[in-house]
Amino acid sequence: MKKDAHQTRSNPALRATPTWGQEFRATLSLAAPLAAANLLQMLTYAVDVIFIARLGDEPLAASALAVSLFGLILWAMTSLTGAVAPLIAEAVGAGGPTLRPVRRSVRMALWLAVITGVIGMGICLLLEPIMHLTGQQSQIIALARDYNFIIIFSLIPMLLAGVLRNFVSTLGRPIFATAITGLGIFVNAFANYALIFGNFGAPELGLKGAAVATIITAFVVLGTYILAIRLDPKLHRYRIFGRLWSPDWDRFWQIIRIGVPIGLTVTAEAGIFGAAAFLMGRFGASELAGHTVALQLAALAFQVPFGVGQAVTIRVGYFYGARDPVGVKRAGWVALAISTAFMTCTASAMVIAPYTLLSIYVDPYAAKNAALVGFALQYLVLAAAFQLVDGVQAVSAGALRGLQDTRAPMWIAIFSYWVPGIGLSIGLGFFTPLEGTGVWIGLATGLTFAAILLTWRWMARERLGLVRSAPNLPE
Repeated sequence: MKKDAHQTRSNPALRATPTWGQEFRATLSLAAPLAAANLLQMLTYAVDVIFIARLGDEPLAASALAVSLFGLILWAMTSLTGAVAPLIAEAVGAGGPTLRPVRRSVRMALWLAVITGVIGMGICLLLEPIMHLTGQQSQIIALARDYNFIIIFSLIPMLLAGVLRNFVSTLGRPIFATAITGLGIFVNAFANYALIFGNFGAPELGLKGAAVATIITAFVVLGTYILAIRLDPKLHRYRIFGRLWSPDWDRFWQIIRIGVPIGLTVTAEAGIFGAAAFLMGRFGASELAGHTVALQLAALAFQVPFGVGQAVTIRVGYFYGARDPVGVKRAGWVALAISTAFMTCTASAMVIAPYTLLSIYVDPYAAKNAALVGFALQYLVLAAAFQLVDGVQAVSAGALRGLQDTRAPMWIAIFSYWVPGIGLSIGLGFFTPLEGTGVWIGLATGLTFAAILLTWRWMARERLGLVRSAPNLPE
Protein backbone atom coordinates (compact mmCIF):
# COMPACT_ATOMS: atom_id res chain seq x y z
CA MET A 1 0.00 0.00 0.00
CA LYS A 2 2.82 2.41 0.82
CA LYS A 3 4.48 1.63 -2.49
CA ASP A 4 1.26 2.32 -4.39
CA ALA A 5 0.76 5.59 -2.54
CA HIS A 6 4.29 6.66 -3.34
CA GLN A 7 3.78 5.82 -7.03
CA THR A 8 0.65 7.91 -7.12
CA ARG A 9 2.42 10.93 -5.66
CA SER A 10 5.55 10.69 -7.80
CA ASN A 11 4.07 9.65 -11.15
CA PRO A 12 1.44 12.00 -12.65
CA ALA A 13 0.33 9.19 -14.96
CA LEU A 14 -1.21 7.55 -11.88
CA ARG A 15 -2.92 10.70 -10.56
CA ALA A 16 -6.57 11.54 -11.06
CA THR A 17 -7.23 13.85 -14.01
CA PRO A 18 -8.35 17.30 -12.81
CA THR A 19 -12.03 18.13 -13.14
CA TRP A 20 -13.07 20.95 -15.46
CA GLY A 21 -13.27 23.30 -12.48
CA GLN A 22 -9.88 22.26 -11.14
CA GLU A 23 -8.32 22.66 -14.57
CA PHE A 24 -9.88 26.12 -14.93
CA ARG A 25 -8.36 27.21 -11.63
CA ALA A 26 -4.98 25.65 -12.43
CA THR A 27 -4.84 27.26 -15.87
CA LEU A 28 -5.96 30.62 -14.54
CA SER A 29 -3.40 30.57 -11.71
CA LEU A 30 -0.65 29.96 -14.26
CA ALA A 31 -1.99 32.16 -17.05
CA ALA A 32 -2.76 35.22 -14.90
CA PRO A 33 0.83 36.04 -13.88
CA LEU A 34 2.12 35.16 -17.36
CA ALA A 35 -0.49 37.40 -19.00
CA ALA A 36 0.31 40.13 -16.47
CA ALA A 37 3.99 39.81 -17.33
CA ASN A 38 3.14 40.05 -21.04
CA LEU A 39 1.04 43.14 -20.43
CA LEU A 40 3.81 44.70 -18.40
CA GLN A 41 6.26 43.87 -21.20
CA MET A 42 3.99 45.66 -23.65
CA LEU A 43 3.80 48.58 -21.25
CA THR A 44 7.60 48.63 -21.36
CA TYR A 45 7.36 49.05 -25.13
CA ALA A 46 4.51 51.51 -24.66
CA VAL A 47 6.80 53.65 -22.52
CA ASP A 48 9.10 53.94 -25.53
CA VAL A 49 6.18 54.93 -27.78
CA ILE A 50 4.90 57.46 -25.24
CA PHE A 51 8.26 59.21 -24.94
CA ILE A 52 9.22 58.97 -28.61
CA ALA A 53 5.81 60.32 -29.67
CA ARG A 54 6.73 63.56 -27.89
CA LEU A 55 9.56 63.98 -30.41
CA GLY A 56 7.12 64.06 -33.36
CA ASP A 57 5.68 61.89 -36.14
CA GLU A 58 8.98 61.27 -37.93
CA PRO A 59 10.90 59.85 -34.92
CA LEU A 60 7.85 57.73 -34.04
CA ALA A 61 7.60 56.42 -37.60
CA ALA A 62 11.36 55.75 -37.70
CA SER A 63 11.29 53.80 -34.43
CA ALA A 64 8.26 51.84 -35.70
CA LEU A 65 10.20 50.70 -38.77
CA ALA A 66 13.24 49.70 -36.71
CA VAL A 67 11.17 47.91 -34.08
CA SER A 68 9.15 46.11 -36.77
CA LEU A 69 12.31 44.23 -37.82
CA PHE A 70 13.90 44.04 -34.35
CA GLY A 71 10.65 42.84 -32.79
CA LEU A 72 10.24 40.23 -35.51
CA ILE A 73 13.71 38.83 -34.83
CA LEU A 74 13.21 38.97 -31.06
CA TRP A 75 9.86 37.16 -31.21
CA ALA A 76 11.19 34.51 -33.56
CA MET A 77 14.33 33.80 -31.52
CA THR A 78 12.45 33.89 -28.21
CA SER A 79 9.94 31.39 -29.59
CA LEU A 80 12.72 29.13 -30.83
CA THR A 81 14.42 29.00 -27.42
CA GLY A 82 10.94 28.82 -25.83
CA ALA A 83 10.80 25.18 -26.95
CA VAL A 84 12.48 24.55 -23.60
CA ALA A 85 9.09 25.04 -21.86
CA PRO A 86 7.30 21.94 -23.22
CA LEU A 87 10.46 19.89 -22.63
CA ILE A 88 10.59 20.96 -18.98
CA ALA A 89 6.84 20.37 -18.62
CA GLU A 90 7.12 16.89 -20.14
CA ALA A 91 9.93 15.97 -17.72
CA VAL A 92 7.89 17.15 -14.74
CA GLY A 93 4.71 15.48 -15.98
CA ALA A 94 6.43 12.15 -16.56
CA GLY A 95 7.12 11.92 -12.84
CA GLY A 96 10.70 10.65 -13.05
CA PRO A 97 13.91 12.40 -11.95
CA THR A 98 13.81 15.99 -13.20
CA LEU A 99 17.04 17.71 -12.09
CA ARG A 100 19.30 16.54 -14.91
CA PRO A 101 16.84 16.73 -17.83
CA VAL A 102 15.63 20.18 -16.77
CA ARG A 103 19.16 21.48 -16.17
CA ARG A 104 20.38 20.21 -19.53
CA SER A 105 17.37 21.62 -21.36
CA VAL A 106 17.84 25.08 -19.85
CA ARG A 107 21.60 25.03 -20.41
CA MET A 108 21.22 24.23 -24.10
CA ALA A 109 18.47 26.83 -24.45
CA LEU A 110 20.88 29.44 -23.02
CA TRP A 111 23.49 28.37 -25.56
CA LEU A 112 20.93 28.69 -28.31
CA ALA A 113 19.91 32.16 -27.08
CA VAL A 114 23.46 33.45 -27.48
CA ILE A 115 23.99 31.83 -30.88
CA THR A 116 20.69 33.02 -32.33
CA GLY A 117 21.18 36.44 -30.75
CA VAL A 118 24.39 36.99 -32.69
CA ILE A 119 22.68 35.86 -35.89
CA GLY A 120 19.69 38.09 -35.15
CA MET A 121 21.90 41.14 -34.67
CA GLY A 122 23.34 40.56 -38.12
CA ILE A 123 19.88 40.27 -39.66
CA CYS A 124 18.77 43.51 -38.00
CA LEU A 125 21.60 45.34 -39.78
CA LEU A 126 19.70 44.70 -43.03
CA LEU A 127 17.14 47.33 -41.96
CA GLU A 128 18.58 50.18 -44.05
CA PRO A 129 18.56 48.34 -47.40
CA ILE A 130 15.05 47.06 -46.62
CA MET A 131 13.87 50.63 -46.01
CA HIS A 132 15.42 51.80 -49.28
CA LEU A 133 13.89 48.85 -51.12
CA THR A 134 10.41 49.60 -49.76
CA GLY A 135 10.64 53.30 -50.64
CA GLN A 136 10.68 54.89 -47.18
CA GLN A 137 11.32 58.62 -46.81
CA SER A 138 15.02 59.59 -46.57
CA GLN A 139 14.75 61.50 -43.28
CA ILE A 140 12.97 58.56 -41.64
CA ILE A 141 15.59 56.13 -42.95
CA ALA A 142 18.38 58.15 -41.31
CA LEU A 143 16.62 58.25 -37.95
CA ALA A 144 15.70 54.55 -38.04
CA ARG A 145 19.24 53.49 -39.01
CA ASP A 146 20.83 55.22 -36.00
CA TYR A 147 18.17 53.93 -33.60
CA ASN A 148 18.49 50.39 -34.93
CA PHE A 149 22.29 50.26 -34.64
CA ILE A 150 22.02 50.87 -30.90
CA ILE A 151 18.98 48.80 -29.99
CA ILE A 152 20.37 45.55 -31.46
CA PHE A 153 22.76 45.24 -28.50
CA SER A 154 19.79 44.50 -26.25
CA LEU A 155 18.88 41.37 -28.23
CA ILE A 156 21.10 38.76 -26.51
CA PRO A 157 20.24 39.76 -22.91
CA MET A 158 16.55 39.76 -23.87
CA LEU A 159 16.82 36.23 -25.30
CA LEU A 160 18.68 34.95 -22.22
CA ALA A 161 16.03 36.48 -19.97
CA GLY A 162 13.34 34.76 -22.08
CA VAL A 163 14.87 31.35 -21.42
CA LEU A 164 14.99 32.03 -17.67
CA ARG A 165 11.39 33.22 -17.76
CA ASN A 166 10.32 29.89 -19.26
CA PHE A 167 12.31 28.06 -16.59
CA VAL A 168 10.78 29.87 -13.60
CA SER A 169 7.25 29.79 -15.05
CA THR A 170 7.20 26.08 -15.90
CA LEU A 171 8.50 25.21 -12.44
CA GLY A 172 5.71 27.06 -10.68
CA ARG A 173 7.12 30.56 -10.22
CA PRO A 174 5.30 32.59 -12.92
CA ILE A 175 4.89 35.46 -10.47
CA PHE A 176 8.64 36.04 -10.80
CA ALA A 177 8.10 36.91 -14.46
CA THR A 178 5.41 39.40 -13.48
CA ALA A 179 7.49 41.11 -10.82
CA ILE A 180 10.68 41.29 -12.88
CA THR A 181 8.88 42.65 -15.93
CA GLY A 182 7.22 45.25 -13.71
CA LEU A 183 10.64 46.33 -12.49
CA GLY A 184 11.69 46.69 -16.13
CA ILE A 185 8.93 49.25 -16.75
CA PHE A 186 10.25 51.58 -14.07
CA VAL A 187 13.83 51.19 -15.25
CA ASN A 188 12.83 51.84 -18.85
CA ALA A 189 10.68 54.88 -18.00
CA PHE A 190 13.44 56.42 -15.87
CA ALA A 191 16.10 55.79 -18.53
CA ASN A 192 13.88 57.15 -21.33
CA TYR A 193 13.06 60.30 -19.38
CA ALA A 194 16.71 60.88 -18.58
CA LEU A 195 18.32 60.02 -21.92
CA ILE A 196 15.77 61.25 -24.46
CA PHE A 197 15.30 64.71 -22.94
CA GLY A 198 18.54 65.12 -20.98
CA ASN A 199 17.06 65.02 -17.48
CA PHE A 200 18.86 64.17 -14.20
CA GLY A 201 22.13 65.40 -15.69
CA ALA A 202 22.11 62.84 -18.51
CA PRO A 203 22.95 63.84 -22.10
CA GLU A 204 20.01 64.76 -24.35
CA LEU A 205 20.15 61.97 -26.96
CA GLY A 206 16.68 62.19 -28.48
CA LEU A 207 15.65 59.02 -30.33
CA LYS A 208 19.04 57.41 -29.65
CA GLY A 209 18.35 57.80 -25.93
CA ALA A 210 15.33 55.52 -26.23
CA ALA A 211 17.55 52.81 -27.73
CA VAL A 212 20.12 53.15 -24.93
CA ALA A 213 17.29 52.92 -22.38
CA THR A 214 16.22 49.61 -23.94
CA ILE A 215 19.72 48.18 -23.51
CA ILE A 216 19.89 49.25 -19.87
CA THR A 217 16.48 47.71 -19.17
CA ALA A 218 17.41 44.41 -20.85
CA PHE A 219 20.50 43.92 -18.68
CA VAL A 220 18.66 44.87 -15.48
CA VAL A 221 15.91 42.33 -16.24
CA LEU A 222 18.43 39.57 -17.02
CA GLY A 223 20.39 40.26 -13.84
CA THR A 224 17.23 40.19 -11.75
CA TYR A 225 16.21 36.78 -13.14
CA ILE A 226 19.63 35.37 -12.28
CA LEU A 227 19.40 36.77 -8.75
CA ALA A 228 15.85 35.45 -8.23
CA ILE A 229 16.83 31.95 -9.36
CA ARG A 230 19.88 32.01 -7.09
CA LEU A 231 17.82 33.03 -4.04
CA ASP A 232 14.83 30.69 -4.54
CA PRO A 233 15.58 27.24 -3.03
CA LYS A 234 13.27 25.35 -5.40
CA LEU A 235 14.84 26.91 -8.49
CA HIS A 236 18.41 26.98 -7.23
CA ARG A 237 18.44 23.22 -6.64
CA TYR A 238 18.48 22.71 -10.42
CA ARG A 239 21.82 24.60 -10.62
CA ILE A 240 21.14 25.65 -14.20
CA PHE A 241 24.25 27.85 -14.28
CA GLY A 242 26.56 25.02 -13.28
CA ARG A 243 28.80 23.52 -15.97
CA LEU A 244 27.47 25.97 -18.55
CA TRP A 245 30.34 25.02 -20.86
CA SER A 246 29.30 21.33 -20.95
CA PRO A 247 27.29 20.50 -24.11
CA ASP A 248 24.40 18.10 -24.47
CA TRP A 249 24.04 17.92 -28.23
CA ASP A 250 21.06 15.58 -28.22
CA ARG A 251 19.09 18.04 -26.11
CA PHE A 252 20.40 20.98 -28.15
CA TRP A 253 19.09 19.49 -31.40
CA GLN A 254 15.84 18.47 -29.74
CA ILE A 255 15.19 22.08 -28.80
CA ILE A 256 16.01 23.14 -32.35
CA ARG A 257 13.75 20.43 -33.82
CA ILE A 258 10.79 21.61 -31.75
CA GLY A 259 11.72 25.27 -31.66
CA VAL A 260 12.50 26.07 -35.29
CA PRO A 261 8.90 25.49 -36.46
CA ILE A 262 7.68 27.60 -33.51
CA GLY A 263 10.09 30.37 -34.45
CA LEU A 264 9.01 30.24 -38.08
CA THR A 265 5.35 30.28 -37.03
CA VAL A 266 5.90 33.40 -34.96
CA THR A 267 7.96 34.90 -37.78
CA ALA A 268 5.08 34.28 -40.17
CA GLU A 269 2.66 36.09 -37.86
CA ALA A 270 4.92 38.87 -36.64
CA GLY A 271 6.23 39.21 -40.18
CA ILE A 272 2.87 40.26 -41.58
CA PHE A 273 2.64 43.02 -38.97
CA GLY A 274 6.20 44.08 -39.71
CA ALA A 275 5.43 44.03 -43.44
CA ALA A 276 2.28 46.02 -42.76
CA ALA A 277 4.39 48.77 -41.18
CA PHE A 278 6.46 49.03 -44.36
CA LEU A 279 3.28 49.04 -46.47
CA MET A 280 1.78 51.79 -44.31
CA GLY A 281 4.99 53.80 -44.63
CA ARG A 282 4.27 54.11 -48.36
CA PHE A 283 1.11 56.07 -47.56
CA GLY A 284 2.82 58.69 -45.33
CA ALA A 285 4.13 59.38 -41.82
CA SER A 286 0.67 60.13 -40.33
CA GLU A 287 -0.78 56.87 -41.66
CA LEU A 288 2.18 54.93 -40.27
CA ALA A 289 1.99 56.71 -36.92
CA GLY A 290 -1.77 56.02 -36.66
CA HIS A 291 -1.15 52.40 -37.59
CA THR A 292 1.56 52.16 -34.93
CA VAL A 293 -0.68 53.44 -32.14
CA ALA A 294 -3.67 51.27 -33.16
CA LEU A 295 -1.45 48.21 -33.47
CA GLN A 296 0.05 48.90 -30.05
CA LEU A 297 -3.44 48.76 -28.54
CA ALA A 298 -4.26 45.53 -30.39
CA ALA A 299 -0.94 44.04 -29.30
CA LEU A 300 -1.59 45.14 -25.72
CA ALA A 301 -4.89 43.23 -25.69
CA PHE A 302 -3.24 40.23 -27.34
CA GLN A 303 -0.86 39.76 -24.42
CA VAL A 304 -3.59 38.07 -22.35
CA PRO A 305 -4.41 35.26 -24.82
CA PHE A 306 -0.69 35.06 -25.51
CA GLY A 307 -0.18 34.41 -21.78
CA VAL A 308 -3.01 31.86 -21.83
CA GLY A 309 -1.27 30.23 -24.80
CA GLN A 310 1.97 30.02 -22.83
CA ALA A 311 0.09 28.53 -19.88
CA VAL A 312 -1.70 25.94 -22.02
CA THR A 313 1.62 24.84 -23.50
CA ILE A 314 2.79 24.05 -19.98
CA ARG A 315 -0.49 22.47 -18.84
CA VAL A 316 -0.82 20.31 -21.97
CA GLY A 317 2.88 19.47 -21.67
CA TYR A 318 2.35 18.14 -18.15
CA PHE A 319 -0.45 15.83 -19.32
CA TYR A 320 1.47 14.87 -22.45
CA GLY A 321 4.35 13.70 -20.23
CA ALA A 322 1.87 11.90 -17.97
CA ARG A 323 0.19 10.22 -20.99
CA ASP A 324 -3.21 11.58 -19.94
CA PRO A 325 -5.32 12.37 -23.05
CA VAL A 326 -8.31 13.46 -20.95
CA GLY A 327 -6.14 16.00 -19.13
CA VAL A 328 -4.78 17.21 -22.47
CA LYS A 329 -8.33 17.76 -23.75
CA ARG A 330 -9.49 19.68 -20.69
CA ALA A 331 -6.40 21.87 -20.56
CA GLY A 332 -6.84 22.91 -24.19
CA TRP A 333 -10.55 23.68 -24.11
CA VAL A 334 -10.37 25.54 -20.80
CA ALA A 335 -7.65 27.80 -22.21
CA LEU A 336 -9.67 28.49 -25.37
CA ALA A 337 -12.69 29.46 -23.25
CA ILE A 338 -10.65 31.85 -21.09
CA SER A 339 -9.07 33.51 -24.11
CA THR A 340 -12.34 33.94 -26.02
CA ALA A 341 -14.08 35.51 -23.02
CA PHE A 342 -11.31 38.05 -22.53
CA MET A 343 -10.96 39.02 -26.18
CA THR A 344 -14.73 39.61 -26.41
CA CYS A 345 -14.30 42.26 -23.72
CA THR A 346 -11.33 43.97 -25.40
CA ALA A 347 -13.06 44.02 -28.78
CA SER A 348 -16.04 45.72 -27.19
CA ALA A 349 -13.81 48.33 -25.53
CA MET A 350 -12.19 49.24 -28.86
CA VAL A 351 -15.60 49.99 -30.35
CA ILE A 352 -17.18 51.67 -27.32
CA ALA A 353 -14.27 53.78 -25.98
CA PRO A 354 -11.62 54.30 -28.69
CA TYR A 355 -10.63 57.80 -27.55
CA THR A 356 -10.01 56.58 -24.02
CA LEU A 357 -7.73 53.83 -25.32
CA LEU A 358 -5.86 56.17 -27.68
CA SER A 359 -5.17 58.55 -24.79
CA ILE A 360 -2.80 55.92 -23.37
CA TYR A 361 -0.34 56.89 -26.09
CA VAL A 362 -1.28 60.34 -27.41
CA ASP A 363 -3.61 63.26 -26.67
CA PRO A 364 -6.48 62.44 -29.05
CA TYR A 365 -7.87 65.98 -28.83
CA ALA A 366 -4.65 67.86 -29.67
CA ALA A 367 -4.72 69.56 -33.08
CA LYS A 368 -1.23 68.32 -33.96
CA ASN A 369 -2.43 64.70 -33.57
CA ALA A 370 -5.58 65.09 -35.68
CA ALA A 371 -4.31 63.15 -38.70
CA LEU A 372 -2.75 60.41 -36.59
CA VAL A 373 -5.92 59.96 -34.50
CA GLY A 374 -8.16 59.93 -37.57
CA PHE A 375 -6.28 57.02 -39.07
CA ALA A 376 -5.95 55.22 -35.73
CA LEU A 377 -9.74 55.33 -35.20
CA GLN A 378 -10.31 53.64 -38.57
CA TYR A 379 -7.84 50.90 -37.78
CA LEU A 380 -9.16 50.28 -34.27
CA VAL A 381 -12.54 49.18 -35.65
CA LEU A 382 -10.77 46.47 -37.64
CA ALA A 383 -8.54 45.61 -34.66
CA ALA A 384 -11.71 44.94 -32.67
CA ALA A 385 -12.95 42.65 -35.45
CA PHE A 386 -9.92 40.34 -35.31
CA GLN A 387 -9.54 40.22 -31.52
CA LEU A 388 -11.45 36.96 -31.16
CA VAL A 389 -9.70 35.05 -33.94
CA ASP A 390 -6.33 36.35 -32.80
CA GLY A 391 -6.90 34.89 -29.34
CA VAL A 392 -8.16 31.57 -30.69
CA GLN A 393 -5.20 31.03 -33.01
CA ALA A 394 -2.71 31.91 -30.24
CA VAL A 395 -4.17 29.43 -27.75
CA SER A 396 -4.68 26.66 -30.31
CA ALA A 397 -1.05 26.98 -31.36
CA GLY A 398 0.03 26.95 -27.69
CA ALA A 399 -1.95 23.77 -27.00
CA LEU A 400 -0.38 22.03 -29.99
CA ARG A 401 3.09 23.06 -28.79
CA GLY A 402 2.37 21.31 -25.50
CA LEU A 403 2.00 18.16 -27.61
CA GLN A 404 5.33 19.05 -29.27
CA ASP A 405 3.39 19.35 -32.52
CA THR A 406 5.03 22.29 -34.24
CA ARG A 407 5.75 21.44 -37.87
CA ALA A 408 2.21 21.30 -39.30
CA PRO A 409 1.12 24.42 -37.35
CA MET A 410 4.12 26.19 -38.89
CA TRP A 411 2.85 25.48 -42.43
CA ILE A 412 -0.66 26.50 -41.43
CA ALA A 413 0.66 29.82 -40.15
CA ILE A 414 2.85 30.52 -43.16
CA PHE A 415 -0.03 29.86 -45.53
CA SER A 416 -2.65 31.78 -43.54
CA TYR A 417 -0.63 34.90 -42.87
CA TRP A 418 1.18 35.24 -46.16
CA VAL A 419 -1.28 34.00 -48.79
CA PRO A 420 -4.78 35.26 -47.87
CA GLY A 421 -3.32 37.64 -45.25
CA ILE A 422 -0.57 39.76 -46.78
CA GLY A 423 -1.88 39.02 -50.28
CA LEU A 424 -5.18 40.73 -49.48
CA SER A 425 -3.35 43.55 -47.67
CA ILE A 426 -1.36 44.37 -50.78
CA GLY A 427 -4.34 43.94 -53.10
CA LEU A 428 -6.73 46.13 -51.12
CA GLY A 429 -4.10 48.58 -49.92
CA PHE A 430 -2.52 49.45 -53.28
CA PHE A 431 -5.11 48.53 -55.88
CA THR A 432 -8.24 49.98 -54.27
CA PRO A 433 -9.00 53.34 -52.58
CA LEU A 434 -8.97 51.61 -49.15
CA GLU A 435 -5.20 52.08 -48.64
CA GLY A 436 -4.45 51.57 -44.91
CA THR A 437 -7.89 50.15 -44.17
CA GLY A 438 -7.30 47.55 -46.88
CA VAL A 439 -4.03 46.56 -45.25
CA TRP A 440 -5.85 45.95 -41.96
CA ILE A 441 -8.58 43.89 -43.65
CA GLY A 442 -5.82 41.64 -44.98
CA LEU A 443 -4.34 41.25 -41.50
CA ALA A 444 -7.73 40.22 -40.09
CA THR A 445 -8.23 37.70 -42.90
CA GLY A 446 -4.88 36.00 -42.27
CA LEU A 447 -5.61 35.63 -38.57
CA THR A 448 -9.05 34.18 -39.31
CA PHE A 449 -7.61 31.49 -41.58
CA ALA A 450 -5.01 30.59 -38.93
CA ALA A 451 -7.62 30.35 -36.16
CA ILE A 452 -9.86 28.02 -38.17
CA LEU A 453 -7.09 25.68 -39.34
CA LEU A 454 -5.22 25.48 -36.00
CA THR A 455 -8.43 24.83 -34.07
CA TRP A 456 -9.33 22.06 -36.53
CA ARG A 457 -5.93 20.43 -35.93
CA TRP A 458 -6.40 20.65 -32.16
CA MET A 459 -9.83 19.01 -32.44
CA ALA A 460 -8.35 16.21 -34.61
CA ARG A 461 -5.36 15.61 -32.29
CA GLU A 462 -6.29 12.01 -31.35
CA ARG A 463 -7.14 11.00 -34.91
CA LEU A 464 -3.80 12.46 -36.03
CA GLY A 465 -1.93 10.52 -33.32
CA LEU A 466 -0.67 13.62 -31.49
CA VAL A 467 -1.55 12.40 -27.98
CA ARG A 468 -0.07 9.47 -26.10
CA SER A 469 -2.21 7.03 -24.12
CA ALA A 470 -1.40 6.02 -20.58
CA PRO A 471 0.67 2.85 -20.17
CA ASN A 472 -0.94 -0.27 -18.77
CA LEU A 473 -1.09 0.21 -15.03
CA PRO A 474 -0.48 -2.57 -12.52
CA GLU A 475 -3.51 -4.22 -11.00
